[in-house]
Amino acid sequence: MKNPDRLLAEKLLQISAIKLQPQNPFVWASGWNSPIYNDNRRLLSYPDIRSFVKVELSRIILENFPEADAIAGVATGAIAIGALVADTLGLPYVYVRSTPKDHGLENMIEGNLKPGRKVVVIEDLVSTGGSSLKAVEVIRNSGCEVAGMTAIFSYEFPMAVKRFRDANVHLVPLCTYSTMLEVAEATSYIQPSEALTLQEWRKDPANWTPSPLNNSPL
Repeated sequence: MKNPDRLLAEKLLQISAIKLQPQNPFVWASGWNSPIYNDNRRLLSYPDIRSFVKVELSRIILENFPEADAIAGVATGAIAIGALVADTLGLPYVYVRSTPKDHGLENMIEGNLKPGRKVVVIEDLVSTGGSSLKAVEVIRNSGCEVAGMTAIFSYEFPMAVKRFRDANVHLVPLCTYSTMLEVAEATSYIQPSEALTLQEWRKDPANWTPSPLNNSPL
Protein backbone atom coordinates (compact mmCIF):
# COMPACT_ATOMS: atom_id res chain seq x y z
CA MET A 1 0.00 0.00 0.00
CA LYS A 2 1.34 3.43 -0.96
CA ASN A 3 2.12 5.99 1.69
CA PRO A 4 -0.40 8.88 1.87
CA ASP A 5 2.22 11.44 0.77
CA ARG A 6 3.12 9.50 -2.37
CA LEU A 7 -0.52 8.82 -3.15
CA LEU A 8 -1.37 12.49 -2.84
CA ALA A 9 1.57 13.47 -5.04
CA GLU A 10 0.23 11.19 -7.77
CA LYS A 11 -3.24 12.68 -7.44
CA LEU A 12 -2.01 16.30 -7.54
CA LEU A 13 0.02 15.60 -10.68
CA GLN A 14 -2.88 13.76 -12.33
CA ILE A 15 -5.33 16.65 -11.89
CA SER A 16 -2.69 19.31 -12.73
CA ALA A 17 -2.85 20.83 -9.26
CA ILE A 18 0.92 20.54 -9.63
CA LYS A 19 2.44 21.36 -13.01
CA LEU A 20 6.11 20.75 -13.76
CA GLN A 21 7.70 22.61 -16.67
CA PRO A 22 11.49 22.67 -16.18
CA GLN A 23 12.01 23.37 -19.90
CA ASN A 24 9.47 26.20 -19.97
CA PRO A 25 9.39 27.72 -16.48
CA PHE A 26 6.64 29.82 -15.00
CA VAL A 27 7.16 33.24 -13.44
CA TRP A 28 5.69 33.63 -9.96
CA ALA A 29 4.10 36.85 -8.76
CA SER A 30 7.26 37.40 -6.70
CA GLY A 31 9.25 37.50 -9.95
CA TRP A 32 10.92 34.14 -9.29
CA ASN A 33 11.44 31.83 -12.23
CA SER A 34 9.94 28.49 -11.33
CA PRO A 35 9.78 25.07 -13.00
CA ILE A 36 6.71 24.24 -10.88
CA TYR A 37 3.29 25.74 -10.34
CA ASN A 38 0.96 24.56 -7.60
CA ASP A 39 -2.78 25.23 -7.28
CA ASN A 40 -4.16 22.97 -4.57
CA ARG A 41 -7.59 24.57 -4.83
CA ARG A 42 -8.18 22.37 -7.87
CA LEU A 43 -8.55 19.35 -5.60
CA LEU A 44 -11.75 20.82 -4.16
CA SER A 45 -13.45 19.92 -7.46
CA TYR A 46 -12.62 16.22 -7.04
CA PRO A 47 -14.70 14.69 -4.22
CA ASP A 48 -12.51 11.61 -3.77
CA ILE A 49 -9.27 13.62 -3.54
CA ARG A 50 -10.92 16.27 -1.37
CA SER A 51 -12.10 13.59 1.04
CA PHE A 52 -8.67 11.92 1.03
CA VAL A 53 -6.94 15.19 1.95
CA LYS A 54 -9.51 15.97 4.63
CA VAL A 55 -9.05 12.58 6.29
CA GLU A 56 -5.25 12.60 6.06
CA LEU A 57 -4.88 16.12 7.45
CA SER A 58 -7.20 15.12 10.30
CA ARG A 59 -5.00 12.08 10.94
CA ILE A 60 -1.87 14.24 11.06
CA ILE A 61 -3.49 16.51 13.62
CA LEU A 62 -4.66 13.62 15.82
CA GLU A 63 -1.24 11.98 15.70
CA ASN A 64 0.94 15.06 16.10
CA PHE A 65 -1.19 17.63 17.91
CA PRO A 66 -3.68 15.69 20.05
CA GLU A 67 -3.99 18.65 22.43
CA ALA A 68 -5.54 20.84 19.72
CA ASP A 69 -8.96 22.26 20.53
CA ALA A 70 -9.42 24.61 17.56
CA ILE A 71 -8.53 24.78 13.86
CA ALA A 72 -7.55 27.87 11.87
CA GLY A 73 -7.33 28.00 8.09
CA VAL A 74 -5.12 30.54 6.32
CA ALA A 75 -6.94 32.70 3.76
CA THR A 76 -7.69 32.15 1.08
CA GLY A 77 -6.35 28.84 -0.12
CA ALA A 78 -6.92 26.87 3.08
CA ILE A 79 -10.31 28.25 4.09
CA ALA A 80 -12.31 25.42 2.53
CA ILE A 81 -10.10 22.48 3.45
CA GLY A 82 -9.61 23.88 6.95
CA ALA A 83 -13.37 23.95 7.50
CA LEU A 84 -13.68 20.36 6.28
CA VAL A 85 -10.94 19.21 8.68
CA ALA A 86 -12.47 21.06 11.62
CA ASP A 87 -15.83 19.47 10.85
CA THR A 88 -14.24 16.02 10.68
CA LEU A 89 -12.57 16.53 14.06
CA GLY A 90 -15.58 18.23 15.61
CA LEU A 91 -13.53 21.30 16.57
CA PRO A 92 -14.21 25.05 16.45
CA TYR A 93 -13.04 26.73 13.27
CA VAL A 94 -11.81 30.18 12.24
CA TYR A 95 -9.81 31.52 9.36
CA VAL A 96 -7.08 34.13 9.36
CA ARG A 97 -7.03 36.95 6.84
CA SER A 98 -3.84 38.20 5.21
CA THR A 99 -4.95 41.79 5.85
CA PRO A 100 -7.64 43.26 8.11
CA LYS A 101 -11.15 43.57 6.72
CA ASP A 102 -11.48 47.08 5.27
CA HIS A 103 -14.81 47.78 6.96
CA GLY A 104 -16.84 46.90 10.04
CA LEU A 105 -14.73 45.39 12.84
CA GLU A 106 -11.61 45.19 10.65
CA ASN A 107 -11.10 41.57 11.75
CA MET A 108 -7.97 39.57 11.04
CA ILE A 109 -9.58 36.43 12.45
CA GLU A 110 -13.01 35.48 11.13
CA GLY A 111 -15.02 33.40 13.57
CA ASN A 112 -15.00 33.17 17.35
CA LEU A 113 -11.58 32.17 18.65
CA LYS A 114 -11.62 32.21 22.43
CA PRO A 115 -8.37 33.11 24.24
CA GLY A 116 -6.49 30.13 25.63
CA ARG A 117 -7.30 27.79 22.75
CA LYS A 118 -4.62 25.45 21.41
CA VAL A 119 -4.83 25.98 17.68
CA VAL A 120 -3.59 23.97 14.70
CA VAL A 121 -3.09 26.16 11.65
CA ILE A 122 -3.88 24.65 8.24
CA GLU A 123 -2.23 25.88 5.03
CA ASP A 124 -2.83 24.69 1.51
CA LEU A 125 0.73 25.48 0.43
CA VAL A 126 3.91 26.46 2.29
CA SER A 127 6.56 28.21 0.20
CA THR A 128 8.72 30.84 1.94
CA GLY A 129 6.63 30.60 5.11
CA GLY A 130 5.87 34.31 5.25
CA SER A 131 2.07 34.22 5.08
CA SER A 132 1.91 31.09 7.24
CA LEU A 133 3.91 32.62 10.06
CA LYS A 134 1.99 35.88 9.80
CA ALA A 135 -1.16 33.86 10.56
CA VAL A 136 0.65 32.24 13.51
CA GLU A 137 1.51 35.69 14.85
CA VAL A 138 -2.10 36.84 14.56
CA ILE A 139 -3.32 33.78 16.47
CA ARG A 140 -0.71 34.18 19.20
CA ASN A 141 -1.56 37.87 19.55
CA SER A 142 -5.18 36.88 20.13
CA GLY A 143 -4.18 35.08 23.31
CA CYS A 144 -4.07 31.56 21.90
CA GLU A 145 -1.33 28.97 21.62
CA VAL A 146 -0.31 27.54 18.25
CA ALA A 147 0.02 23.80 18.78
CA GLY A 148 1.43 23.35 15.29
CA MET A 149 0.74 23.59 11.60
CA THR A 150 -0.09 21.20 8.81
CA ALA A 151 -0.33 21.82 5.07
CA ILE A 152 -1.36 20.01 1.93
CA PHE A 153 2.05 20.67 0.34
CA SER A 154 5.40 22.13 1.35
CA TYR A 155 8.21 23.21 -0.96
CA GLU A 156 10.74 22.56 1.83
CA PHE A 157 12.68 25.72 1.01
CA PRO A 158 15.71 26.08 3.31
CA MET A 159 14.61 29.65 4.16
CA ALA A 160 11.19 28.39 5.25
CA VAL A 161 12.66 25.58 7.37
CA LYS A 162 14.73 28.18 9.24
CA ARG A 163 11.78 30.54 9.66
CA PHE A 164 9.58 27.86 11.18
CA ARG A 165 12.38 26.74 13.49
CA ASP A 166 13.04 30.31 14.63
CA ALA A 167 9.32 30.88 15.23
CA ASN A 168 9.06 27.62 17.19
CA VAL A 169 6.35 26.25 14.92
CA HIS A 170 6.16 22.51 14.23
CA LEU A 171 5.08 22.02 10.60
CA VAL A 172 3.88 18.58 9.45
CA PRO A 173 2.92 18.69 5.74
CA LEU A 174 0.91 15.96 4.07
CA CYS A 175 3.06 16.03 0.93
CA THR A 176 6.50 17.49 0.29
CA TYR A 177 8.45 18.67 -2.72
CA SER A 178 10.97 15.83 -2.28
CA THR A 179 8.27 13.17 -2.34
CA MET A 180 6.53 14.78 -5.29
CA LEU A 181 9.78 14.74 -7.29
CA GLU A 182 10.34 11.06 -6.52
CA VAL A 183 6.81 10.23 -7.66
CA ALA A 184 7.06 12.38 -10.79
CA GLU A 185 10.23 10.63 -11.86
CA ALA A 186 8.98 7.14 -10.94
CA THR A 187 5.82 7.63 -13.00
CA SER A 188 7.76 9.15 -15.95
CA TYR A 189 5.99 12.48 -15.53
CA ILE A 190 9.48 13.96 -15.81
CA GLN A 191 12.85 12.64 -16.97
CA PRO A 192 15.90 12.20 -14.67
CA SER A 193 17.58 15.28 -16.16
CA GLU A 194 14.47 17.34 -15.42
CA ALA A 195 14.41 16.03 -11.86
CA LEU A 196 17.94 17.37 -11.40
CA THR A 197 16.84 20.79 -12.61
CA LEU A 198 13.94 20.76 -10.16
CA GLN A 199 16.25 19.75 -7.31
CA GLU A 200 18.64 22.60 -8.08
CA TRP A 201 15.79 25.13 -8.21
CA ARG A 202 14.58 24.25 -4.71
CA LYS A 203 18.00 24.96 -3.19
CA ASP A 204 17.90 28.65 -4.18
CA PRO A 205 14.64 29.51 -5.95
CA ALA A 206 15.08 33.29 -5.69
CA ASN A 207 18.29 33.23 -7.73
CA TRP A 208 17.62 30.30 -10.03
CA THR A 209 18.03 31.13 -13.72
CA PRO A 210 16.37 28.84 -16.26
CA SER A 211 18.27 27.83 -19.35
CA PRO A 212 15.32 28.20 -21.77
CA LEU A 213 14.61 31.71 -22.95
CA ASN A 214 10.89 31.23 -23.44
CA ASN A 215 9.35 31.57 -19.99
CA SER A 216 5.61 31.49 -19.43
CA PRO A 217 4.43 34.34 -17.18
CA LEU A 218 1.43 33.58 -14.97
